[in-house]
Parts: sequence; structure tokens; C-alpha cells
Amino acid sequence: MIRIYRSGCAACEGVEMVGADWTLPADTLWIDLIEPTREEDVAIEQALGLSIPTREEMNELEASSRLYRENGATYVTADIIHNSEMELPTVDPVTFILTHGPLVTIRYFDPRPFTMFTDKLEREPSLCESGADMFLNLMEAIIDRASEVLSRTAHKVEGVASHVFSSADTAVGYRHLITKLGRAQIANSRIEQSLAGLSRVFAFVALDERLEMNADKREHLKSLGRDASSLLAHNQAVAAGINFQLSATLGLINIQQSSIFKVFSLVTVALMPPTLIGAIYGMNFEHMPELTWWWGYPLALGLMVLSSAIPLLWFKRKGWF
Repeated sequence: MIRIYRSGCAACEGVEMVGADWTLPADTLWIDLIEPTREEDVAIEQALGLSIPTREEMNELEASSRLYRENGATYVTADIIHNSEMELPTVDPVTFILTHGPLVTIRYFDPRPFTMFTDKLEREPSLCESGADMFLNLMEAIIDRASEVLSRTAHKVEGVASHVFSSADTAVGYRHLITKLGRAQIANSRIEQSLAGLSRVFAFVALDERLEMNADKREHLKSLGRDASSLLAHNQAVAAGINFQLSATLGLINIQQSSIFKVFSLVTVALMPPTLIGAIYGMNFEHMPELTWWWGYPLALGLMVLSSAIPLLWFKRKGWF
């Protein structure tokens, strides 16, 4: 599918079919390719004299495949967060082609920032005076969305921290807490992947002197780079918090398990002397005078109680329980 935004930006025009005689409107500012077919790729390539990367090429991780210049155009590919309402957001690549004319975007999913940006265009058509304006404002929407997702993840991590370090007994919810921390870690790593890619994109575009950007636009680009860097630093702080809380949770689990084993150990030690006494008098040898004493049974019971009490009193004095 091809969506075209023309000068004025009141709305987009969807191009349902392209053919050999199809031409691109002269006042086009943004060409948005959504899951394009091969025919649509060829039509845009012929209209602009540029090559459109395939989906496989967009998924390559090498910097040379994501950030490059070709035929006077600048190609940048960034991983954009989507499905952020779910427990585990996902990231997928979007390619931006900056030309001296319209901006071209290629994507195979529908991230929320694109919808936010198009809605904003309908309210403020003056935002789109050129393809560079389209790129900068679209990137601003992407950064804003990444900030929202990061804030949501940080809030979840703080909620887990308040549970882990609360005075209430958290023994029942340890497994749930570890699951939440694991999901937060996955979300955090995907946010970092997106922000790191955006930082590289801003740095690469800023170095391209051939792009028609005035001083205001370049300052806007630098501001976006600073925003991405600050969000990346905040994301790393959240990652450190997740690792600390995971270590603290595992430490509390170990402490709880140690306490349980400590009780079992104390009970075992306390019961060893009575068990020994009972075993001795359970042998029923013929020459055991205590077996014929009328106070032999109370004596054996008393020895058992005393032998149990002495270790317990010793442990208590040592502060072991």
C-alpha cells in the first residue's frame, strides 16, 4: 500500500493501484510504503530514481546496511517500538529515505507514532513544509512514544521494588515478582535497542551536509539526538534497577530458604540426644538394671527432655534462632 502526503497535509491519499503510466504528484512531501508489493516498489523507484530496500535488507544488522547514502539520497533504518500496550513490546525496522524532495518511509507494521503523527498533521498542516520537516516531526513522535514506553516500564519496576522491600511477607509472590522483572528486562532491552538505533540515525543524518536543512532544522535534529541520548541513559538506569531488584529478590529467597533449613537443622540437632537415649533403652538387653527400676521410665523421659533442652538453650544463647 502507498500513502502519499502532499503539500498542505490536510490528509493523505491512498494509492490503490500503480501501473506503467503512474506518476508521482509534483507536490508530494511524504511517501509512506506500508507492506509494499514488488510492483509498488518498482513504481516508486522509477518515480524517484532510487532503489527501495527489501524487507530482508531492512532486517540486516550491519551499520553499512542500515546507514548509507546512494544516488544522492540518505538511507537510515531504525528499530521502532510497537505493541507497547502488551507485557512485552516488540521492535521492527522502519527505513527512512531522505531525498531533496519527498520523504520515503518503508514499513511492514503499523507503529503508534505514525498514527500519532498523521493525527497531528491533520490538526497542524503547517508542520509539513518539506520532506525534512516530515522526517523531523515523525522522529519527534517516535521519541515521544519511546519515552512513554520507558516511563511505563520504569513505573512497573518501581512497583516491583516497593513489593520486594516492603515489610509484608512476600514469600508467596516471589515467583510472580521474578516473572515481572524478567519481562521488564526484556522490554528494557528492546527499548535500548530502539533508542540506540535512533541515536545512530540522528548522528548519521547530522553529518550529511548535502541534505537541505537550515539552521533551525539542524538544531531540531540535534535536540532529538540529545533526547535520545538522555532516554538511553535513563533506560540504562532502569536496567541497573532491574538487575539490583532481581539480585535482591533472589537474595531474599536464599535467606528464606536458609531460615527454613536452619529450623530443620536445629530441630534435628535437638532431637538427636533423645533419639540416642530411646535407642539405648529400646535394645532390651538382659543386663540393664534401669529396666527393673520403678522410676526407670520417668528417668528416661527426663533425660530425653533435658538432652533436648540443653542444645536449644545453647542455640538461643548464641542467637541462632
